[in-house]
Amino acid sequence: MMNLLRSLMGGAGTVISPQQYKQDFSAPKRAHTLIDVRTPMEFQSGHIPGALNIDVQVLPARLKDVPKDKPVVLYCRSGNRSASAAGMLQRAGYTEIYDLGGIGAWAQAGFPIR
Repeated sequence: MMNLLRSLMGGAGTVISPQQYKQDFSAPKRAHTLIDVRTPMEFQSGHIPGALNIDVQVLPARLKDVPKDKPVVLYCRSGNRSASAAGMLQRAGYTEIYDLGGIGAWAQAGFPIR
């Protein structure tokens, strides 16, 4: 239902929970690119370990930094910017895009923030 709602609102990618991310990408370790699309200042205040910081505002100019040959997992503060970034990636030809939503849900699930 959530994916259908996001699709209707212009979101792209598959919405996944922090628990689903851990299950699918962390154990067993699955190659992917984890991108925090918040500002550099937000990123410095705390981020998911292993994340690359590419602000959604500069993402179109930095697509060369995002590999197309493995899944891309996006997150932000609340889920709005990650949904926008997922749409950008989809329009640029990326096919395996996952939207983790906001970092708050990650923290609430008890997962580490660095």
